[in-house]
Amino acid sequence: MEACGITLRHRGADRDAVRDASVEVRAGEILALAGPNGSGKSTLLAGLAGDLAPRRGRVRLDGRDLASFRRRALARRIAYLPQAPAVPEGVRVEALVEHGRHAHRGLFGARGPADRAAVRDAIDALELEPLRRRALETLSGGERRRAWLAMVLAQQPELLLLDEPTAALDLRQQWEVIERLARLNRERGLTLVISLHDLGQAAGLAHRVALLHRGRLYAVAAPERALVEESLRDVFAVDARIEKVDGATQVRVRGPADPLRPL
Repeated sequence: MEACGITLRHRGADRDAVRDASVEVRAGEILALAGPNGSGKSTLLAGLAGDLAPRRGRVRLDGRDLASFRRRALARRIAYLPQAPAVPEGVRVEALVEHGRHAHRGLFGARGPADRAAVRDAIDALELEPLRRRALETLSGGERRRAWLAMVLAQQPELLLLDEPTAALDLRQQWEVIERLARLNRERGLTLVISLHDLGQAAGLAHRVALLHRGRLYAVAAPERALVEESLRDVFAVDARIEKVDGATQVRVRGPADPLRPL
């Protein structure tokens, strides 16, 4: 996938949320979108998913304009999970995961062997077998997030777009989700684009980081090149550095940057 100079504005808004952004998503990689709140991470992700049409520029999948795909055909290639998806009360885990198969079903929506196998595979991959008959609202935050991930995994996409998949989870639940995403990429070759608030998670998980600031792409590079002291000062207004501590990637913040550099 490739975004070519795209400018994005939400419906009813009076200004652009993302301006003139160009970024390539490489097959088999994990690309993390990082930046402060309001920097345009979620908006860029929605543009890549086709949920928000660019005012200018184009998004292409295998060289073809994203807007030229039919929705069902696109859903077979790309799965998009927003930060806070809504679901009716009482929906059970297995039913939610089965929902991911809608793009693959025939005219009358009947489930076939391939659908049942994909649902079973997704439930096993996210270790949800003991929870498959539970209603979603009875689960913990981490369990619920795993159920949503199983739904988009059952969709069997080539490209998975995730908006803040660790939001509102406790520390252990966050790292459980991060580890499962890394395993899906490593074992299945699934391409992932993930917006993340935590820079340590972005640095530890991603092959490349796209750093956004005020709706523009500041840098797109490997974590050790994108998340350097200068970029953390310019984008986040802090004096900080990324370090490895006991094998874990952490952000060491020394304090606010003074003065704040204009970009």
